[in-house]
Amino acid sequence: MARAGGENQLGRGFSLEKCIVSIYTVHVWSSRMASKIRIDLNSPVPATRQITDALRVELVEGRLRPGDELPSVRRAAIDLGLHFNTVAEAYRQLAAEGWLDLRHGRSARVADRRQPTASRKTVSGYRRRLREVISQMRADGIPAHRIAEELRDLARGVQS
Repeated sequence: MARAGGENQLGRGFSLEKCIVSIYTVHVWSSRMASKIRIDLNSPVPATRQITDALRVELVEGRLRPGDELPSVRRAAIDLGLHFNTVAEAYRQLAAEGWLDLRHGRSARVADRRQPTASRKTVSGYRRRLREVISQMRADGIPAHRIAEELRDLARGVQS
């Protein structure tokens, strides 16, 4: 039934628009692991950024290693329910950062990447961003000991 204001409702308090689930998952397979990359289409973060960030986590934490093959752009796009250019842009971004080797007609492969040396300015920028995130966490009611615990867990994941 259509209601004033263009909202579709089926019965009282039930909105069809709120029932649509728009989280997609793609499985990234390598010879050593299988990872899940989740995309939330309702997120304010663009899908390209979600893909890039999720794959970067897999790369930094060592679940994706040099030589591992990623799904083709078209396969990942189909699995995620996205346009192939969205996935292609994420792959290009990671290739520009040195994480992926992209060659036409071949699947994307994880490159053997050298660890870059961060400048003082870069470190300072990340420190500022971390302080902002931690401040937001505190403002949302997360106690300091829990934040410290989460940061330690994340650090262990990066170091392993």
